[in-house]
Amino acid sequence: MSALYKRDYHYELPEELIAQDPLENRDGSRLMVLDRRSGKREDRHFKDIKDYLFPGDCLVLNNTKVIPARLLGVKEDTGAAVEILLLKRLSEDSWETIVRPGKKLRPGARVSFGDGLLKAEITDVLDQGNRLVRFEFQGIFEELLDKLGEMPLPPYITHKLKDRGRYNTVYAKYEGSAAAPTAGLHFTEALLSEIAAKGVKIAYVTLHVGLGTFRPVKEDNILDHRMHSETIFLSPETAELINSTKREGGRVIAVGTTSCRTIEAAADGNGRVRTVDGEETDIFIYPGYSFKVLDCLITNFHLPESTLLMLVSALAGRENVLSAYKDAIEKRYRFFSFGDAMFIK
Repeated sequence: MSALYKRDYHYELPEELIAQDPLENRDGSRLMVLDRRSGKREDRHFKDIKDYLFPGDCLVLNNTKVIPARLLGVKEDTGAAVEILLLKRLSEDSWETIVRPGKKLRPGARVSFGDGLLKAEITDVLDQGNRLVRFEFQGIFEELLDKLGEMPLPPYITHKLKDRGRYNTVYAKYEGSAAAPTAGLHFTEALLSEIAAKGVKIAYVTLHVGLGTFRPVKEDNILDHRMHSETIFLSPETAELINSTKREGGRVIAVGTTSCRTIEAAADGNGRVRTVDGEETDIFIYPGYSFKVLDCLITNFHLPESTLLMLVSALAGRENVLSAYKDAIEKRYRFFSFGDAMFIK
């Protein structure tokens, strides 16, 4: 019987091992290689990932782009400071958001940003306290957001990022995420070129990452956890790349849990993926799950008791993963978004 309780995914992490800044060189981070069948581990550097990828393999990357989704403004009637985090665009001027403080931002409340360059009105309260917000502006919303917004860094990052471009992958293309697909942050354009030159196929999917990715599992029994939903896209060309890889005996290697969730959500019962154009997925992968497409995973080190830790445990086994995490802590690996990486093969 699989471990189905939150406490089964707990580990103690020294706070100083939470990486607060990215390394100067994206591919300079450390890489733990974990054999999911034997549990054996190797300690390498991320640029060595190319040594573990072979001709005929398919590397699947999430090309979503993080937007500066954190807006700091004031209530028009009182001047009180407020914060709005953009989650999902619903129309040209309407977004689902998280607001702080929620008690002061009920329907009808109005907020001003940048001395009135951008204004907003709270129009509805949604599930789990999220707010529907309608924005008022002149010009192009994206340009205003680029000027006024901040990167919505995870709660365990304690200061602003000097170069906000470092919270996006080098292949980020389609705007829509409130958090980065962080396993991809380790890749450089040069490293991807080396990998492609080896005969490895490079495929791109899109999953717009929501802040729900940081939402803790509150229920003791993980089966009671309500998974957040996110929007996914998988083109016909990507579907053919992945399906041809499976037909020809190559490995499908997802870069990050978001890429993994995308291809598994798009999979049928025969190990093939289908084209997806903007569907919502709330797929929850935990031990006992039977992977339909995924063979290997490149990922970072995840928070204790998180759904992401449960996903990697589904692939490599909970005991193997927690043993590897214990080893990583002893060897002073860096954890979470700007931390080191793991390759599960």
